[in-house]
Amino acid sequence: MPEFTAGDGGFELGGRPVRLLSGALHYFRVHEGLWAHRLGMLRAMGLNCVETYVPWNVHEPLEGRFADVGAVGRFLDAARAAGLYAIVRPGPYICAEWENGGLPCWLTGRLGARVRTRDGEFLAAVGRWFDRLLPEVVERQVDRGGPVVLVQVENEYGSYGGDGVYLRRLAEGLRGRGVRVPLVTSDGPEEHMLSGGTLPGVLATVNFGSGAREAFAALRRYRPAGPLMCMEFWCGWFTHWGGEPAVRDAGEAAGVLREILECGASVNLYMAHGGTSFGGRAGANRAGEDHRGALRPTVTSYDYDAPVDEYGRPTAKFWAFREVLAGFRAAGDPLPDLPPAPPVLGAPVRARLAAWAPPAAVMDVLGDEETETAVPPAFEELGVERGVVRYRFELPGPRRPYPLRVAGLRDVAVVYVDGVRAAVLDAESGEIGEVAGPASVELWVESLGRVNYGPRLAEPKGLTGGLLHERQYVHGVRARGLRLEALERADAVARVPWREPEEGAPGLYRGVFRVERPGDASLELPRGWVRGFVWVNGFCLGRYWAAGPQRALYVPGPVLVEGGNEVLVLEFEGAGEPGVRLR
Repeated sequence: MPEFTAGDGGFELGGRPVRLLSGALHYFRVHEGLWAHRLGMLRAMGLNCVETYVPWNVHEPLEGRFADVGAVGRFLDAARAAGLYAIVRPGPYICAEWENGGLPCWLTGRLGARVRTRDGEFLAAVGRWFDRLLPEVVERQVDRGGPVVLVQVENEYGSYGGDGVYLRRLAEGLRGRGVRVPLVTSDGPEEHMLSGGTLPGVLATVNFGSGAREAFAALRRYRPAGPLMCMEFWCGWFTHWGGEPAVRDAGEAAGVLREILECGASVNLYMAHGGTSFGGRAGANRAGEDHRGALRPTVTSYDYDAPVDEYGRPTAKFWAFREVLAGFRAAGDPLPDLPPAPPVLGAPVRARLAAWAPPAAVMDVLGDEETETAVPPAFEELGVERGVVRYRFELPGPRRPYPLRVAGLRDVAVVYVDGVRAAVLDAESGEIGEVAGPASVELWVESLGRVNYGPRLAEPKGLTGGLLHERQYVHGVRARGLRLEALERADAVARVPWREPEEGAPGLYRGVFRVERPGDASLELPRGWVRGFVWVNGFCLGRYWAAGPQRALYVPGPVLVEGGNEVLVLEFEGAGEPGVRLR
């Protein structure tokens, strides 16, 4: 089989020049039943390659317990069947606006700032993960008849650290486990990023959204020879809850793409198709230039204003990019036709949410074991990656009313005092109000997504600073976690004590609906619903939130079945009209 190499002037396959026209498509953000269609859309746009990250936390959710690592291989097989090369970016850190940057919370909770360094315990965990992952990649390298032509070392490391020993150990680990295709790094075109994130003997690439000539000039100051490549051409952007939707003009973005290609460079469109952060795994950023400010959670949709939208449809940007890419294809290599569109929902459907259970009843059936400790345990200590933790305190007394406040809250708490809702807090420090003792206090704390970029990566979730009455810590707390995964188990959900809904009450809602012709759909909740998660037939669509701007959740057609279907809605604050609409 021919060998793929990075020469002084460009990439070569079997000695013949190759320009990579790649697009990012994350297999974990697209339902597997739709991979072939989305890959076909990349081909039809004029691309010859697909790039994907690999999120460690999806495939090792609990230490030593691996989950469907074979999905990576199946996706690479689908890429080959579509006629595409593949670039694999296995991290271990990936950013990607994904929960914890792809790092497992069981590991970051234990190691904190020691992750993404030469720390022995971190590297040992990475090694065990790579032992399981890399066979899926190695056996599908291009010299073995597969599609894989490049493998990336870490991800934008120069934006985070400068531990060259760590990068070298990762590269050695990839090579030692059989990776023979060229290794690459990718960083912003800033001096400190390139000096901190590149590695001798490993091809360096740059990431940017504009200014291609200037970016490549900066790269050439560090690497005078070798293929030029923009590993992430940011042709759109992501959106935060409560913010404005990200939009980039199609013509302007196409102009930058043309500039990249006129430089003779290879390119990876980030994103070609963004997809959806299913399962409540959207990440979060911290505000401010130093990325240490208020939490800014990312919406469930990862549409990214990409050329292929969240529903798999071509946009104006798709057609603009297709026109540019057509001019850089080999002579006599016409653009493929677009693949047939997947089915869409045959007719709108309304599902009444006729059954309900209050939060405490849901916790009793689906929650983990309750713990009792002196101080509040973090989510990570309780083994909760995504979901909610109930903290229960008893205030001593008798004592007169004093200010009751929280410290180190991450991220939102619905607070009850003696069974009555007293406050909803969403800042790291906040006051509940003046409370007399004795009193029982419950805090239902929800994570809005772990930070995926910057110096606050790996920070814990939960009530990390404690509860204070006046200035006195309240010690002795019972904590119990409710993990989102628990609602994916039909047998467990069947044990929930369902009853008629109470108007506007938080809790778990259930409805059934019939579909005659299944297909892609959007799901909307009426006004009045505040924040929570939705499952259809056990598949978690992700978070909804009245904060906007996202108003509907994408329902992949393969999730629906002809005939009866089930929808679950877990609402944390207060419900509206008990029904959902699919269309």
